[in-house]
Amino acid sequence: MSMRSQVYEWSNLATSSQTSTLRRTVDAVPQLVPINREYDIFIGGIGNNITKPAETTATQFIVIEDIACSAYMGGAVQVRINTTDYFQNPDVTDQAGVPGLASPYPRGSSDKALPLAQAQTDSTQLLKSFDLYPDVYVLPVQVFQILYSCQTALAGAAATNTIVVSAFVKYTLYDGPDALIANKLLELGVTINPNNVDWYKRTLIEQQQRSRVAAVATNGGSA
Repeated sequence: MSMRSQVYEWSNLATSSQTSTLRRTVDAVPQLVPINREYDIFIGGIGNNITKPAETTATQFIVIEDIACSAYMGGAVQVRINTTDYFQNPDVTDQAGVPGLASPYPRGSSDKALPLAQAQTDSTQLLKSFDLYPDVYVLPVQVFQILYSCQTALAGAAATNTIVVSAFVKYTLYDGPDALIANKLLELGVTINPNNVDWYKRTLIEQQQRSRVAAVATNGGSA
């Protein structure tokens, strides 16, 4: 497939003998996430990770459409393209990114980290107040990171009060010919989404059909 929607969910869960894992296991426990530090949810060394940085090849184009994280513990999520942070203060200084309170994951979750018994009776249901618009474009041959940070210390595996935090990203991957179309739409200033990519394909087909009809007419009706 040359155009497909992708999601990635991260949590600070790993086995008690290691801080990160490639696959979640039934015996996973929360790992310590030090405060005021950014962790790449793909390769940050905490929780479920992948084997290499998230990046695009020369024939790929990515559109990041949604990001979210746990609303408690002062959690926030940032997008970094190569070495540039997407969310900054008005004076172009660094900031943590989008707070989980503005874009909670999962939707309808609480803003408090509670033990299971209390969580079952907590009626707080946060809805998002932030939409990632316009979308974030990752051009061919770029590295992108989704960075999670928190302002309040999270208990780790050795503690009795363990806390799980999560982050989430949704994006569309355009590959091959669709990536070429995405780059063309970018040049034209047209929003890149599946509908517009399909529209551009139809436009190309219609142009080819008109060219064939014109060629037939020029030849006196013979192909």
